[in-house]
Amino acid sequence: MKKTVCLLIMLMLVSLGCFADSFDFGEASTKFLDSMGIVQVFQGEGWKYLVMVAIACFLLWLAIKKQYEPLLLLPIAFGMLLTNLPGANMFHTEMWNNEFLNPASEYYHSYRHVLAEGGLLDVLYIGVKAGVYPCLIFIGVGAMTDFGPLIANPKSFLLGAAAQLGIFITFLTAHALGFESNEAASIGIIGGADGPTSIFLTTKLAPHLLGPIAISAYSYMALVPVIQPPIMRLLTTKKERMIEMKQLRSVSKTEKIIFPIAITIVVAFILPDAAPLIGCLMLGNLMKESGVVDRLAKTVQNELMNIVVIFLGTTVGATATASTFLDVKTLSILCMGIVAFGVASAGGILFAKIMNLFLKEKINPLIGSAGVSAVPMAARVSQTEGQKANPHNFLLMHAMGPNVAGVIGSAVAAGILLSMLG
Repeated sequence: MKKTVCLLIMLMLVSLGCFADSFDFGEASTKFLDSMGIVQVFQGEGWKYLVMVAIACFLLWLAIKKQYEPLLLLPIAFGMLLTNLPGANMFHTEMWNNEFLNPASEYYHSYRHVLAEGGLLDVLYIGVKAGVYPCLIFIGVGAMTDFGPLIANPKSFLLGAAAQLGIFITFLTAHALGFESNEAASIGIIGGADGPTSIFLTTKLAPHLLGPIAISAYSYMALVPVIQPPIMRLLTTKKERMIEMKQLRSVSKTEKIIFPIAITIVVAFILPDAAPLIGCLMLGNLMKESGVVDRLAKTVQNELMNIVVIFLGTTVGATATASTFLDVKTLSILCMGIVAFGVASAGGILFAKIMNLFLKEKINPLIGSAGVSAVPMAARVSQTEGQKANPHNFLLMHAMGPNVAGVIGSAVAAGILLSMLG
């Protein structure tokens, strides 16, 4: 053993002696030290890396300890951690600016350049930039969604549409505060409480804001049980919260099969920009309701959904770099995001109260707040608040109507904004 070790040492010394003339140890050592992340932290604005790492760890704590939307918040937070490790070069913001991807620009580089020169997260981010990941997630969402309550009570469409008020009010507010129209639209879509839709629209209109907008959208979705109840109690009386609603009629299989096909055709003819999201949502739902492709339906609900969530979350988190996230705009987005969510919840409730002025059979205004797209959490909050006022109240299925209508509504709202500003 000793002879072997001595032989290896002798070989190393001989090798070093052979390359001594062509190898500068001092220069190599300096290069190694300069490449260390800890050294870069103490250079220029390197302190921002530490701040972003701390924020990423905080979000990881929320995902793991508090279980706030952990399926997406955990990969988003870890993606944020990876992109802010100095020297790792896993994501390059400059590769995704308009000049880089604009064929008319002198600084133009194609996706081929991203594949050749980009880091791991740059390559995975192509799926976000191309709008692939949000659409694939919508296929899975559609396969897990039951549109039965919406078909049984078409008035739910109106409540789902009313809840999109938060998107457009916030859009106008953000624009009035000095944000560009494309940025204001991306901020406003947070009010739809639909993560994939927020990501889809933001990558098209304001990709530089994707990090804070995605984090806002998913954080507020997780906080639905905290944000909505005070608004619900403020805008309704106890008498209104006590309103009992009749059981919904049963929906036939034929109706459930026709519904996704009809919605896709109608929306695509009126608003083609919403077709990718609506089409994928309805494709997943048709797989589920047709009953002839159970294997595909189970795959998109589980394996495909899980894989895409990992890629989407990690790459979206990667956009939250120190240079783009630590900005006054980020704080503004976080503030306006919660306003958008609150206005959306209020819009559904108030419209339900207006509908009651003309309806013989009154509806419980609490189900209006479920018009945001946080499925099924928002519907469960309506059920919980309704039972607090009246233990005999069973609002869950009634609230699911506006809830799934909100998914369609937010996608349509995104299509409207994209057609106007894209």
